[in-house]
Amino acid sequence: MAKGKQKLEITLTGSYTGCKPKQRDTLRALGLRKVGEIVVKDDTESIRGMIAVVEHLISVCETK
Repeated sequence: MAKGKQKLEITLTGSYTGCKPKQRDTLRALGLRKVGEIVVKDDTESIRGMIAVVEHLISVCETK
């Protein structure tokens, strides 16, 4: 890992139930399958765009 590279810790807080197919696919692409599951991703524009699609179902915090 490069020095100073930001990481995002993403936690699934909402349920797949009632989600639109695009939102469900985005959650799967992020690697989130179960409520309470946490994944760590690089802070990139593409990941930020995915977060914007499902921001009501997840919580995000920045880490180093």
